[in-house]
Amino acid sequence: MKMERLIGILSILLQREKVTAPELAEQFEVSRRTIQRDVESLCRAGIPISTTQGAGGGISIMQGYRVDRTLLTTPELQAILAGLKSLDSVSGTRRYTQLMEKLSAGSGALVSGGAHMLIDLSSWYKTSLPPKIELIREAIEQRRILCFTYFSPKEESVRRIEPYYLVFHWSAWYVWGWCQTRKDFRLFKLNRMTGLVSGDAFLPRPAPLPDLDPNRIFPAMYQVTVLFDSCCRWRLVEEYGPDRFTVEPDGRLRFCGGFPDADSALSWVLTFGDKAELLGPCELRERLAILVGTLANRYRRN
Repeated sequence: MKMERLIGILSILLQREKVTAPELAEQFEVSRRTIQRDVESLCRAGIPISTTQGAGGGISIMQGYRVDRTLLTTPELQAILAGLKSLDSVSGTRRYTQLMEKLSAGSGALVSGGAHMLIDLSSWYKTSLPPKIELIREAIEQRRILCFTYFSPKEESVRRIEPYYLVFHWSAWYVWGWCQTRKDFRLFKLNRMTGLVSGDAFLPRPAPLPDLDPNRIFPAMYQVTVLFDSCCRWRLVEEYGPDRFTVEPDGRLRFCGGFPDADSALSWVLTFGDKAELLGPCELRERLAILVGTLANRYRRN
């Protein structure tokens, strides 16, 4: 894309005293004429670029404007590369890695083997997620309406939204946009969307960043107390940390925590099977007893 190429050319010019048009054309796999148009675009944007002809000539940024090429250190560049590679792990391409390689051209220091941080954002949904992410990304860039069927705990509905941001949070992908049905900004989980298509163009409105504070999205309104077998320690540490439970004299683990509602708390406790005993509140303990009885009858009957 042109914008990525312009940023790449500017980055190279900031890192090197002078570079020729043929070198840039080869680097970005375009014609020399395209490079000349890009240089003109940078000049119109206020970047003071000078060109000289003949032997020893080339393209450079005028003296007094150059930024120190050590503005980004090697560890910082490697951290950026790790982040961009993580996006490639979702899309299944090398688009972002190639962009970073172009941005770091001429530094001579950005070597993937020297990085010590690897980020992989791919998941079990490797087949279904990348097409959704690519379609949403294009819809955001082109300002096009997204239409899809959405499955939530409360209902199944058809939504039309104005998309503004792709969000990776809580180990899942979301799209943040203006919902024409709810007349408000909403966060939609990609794995709950089917029949996703882009439609007509829309006139963008001021879009606030999504508030991703867990206390707002998942307010701890419902408190529970649970006793766990000691073998569940690893999971409690992983999900809540080592300071969220105490050890009983018999070795069992007492956990006290909050959930958005009773159903969320009950579902979580059930994932531990017979390794957990729900102590309270009493009404949830009674619900669990009824549910266990219903399941026992069902499987006994079959």
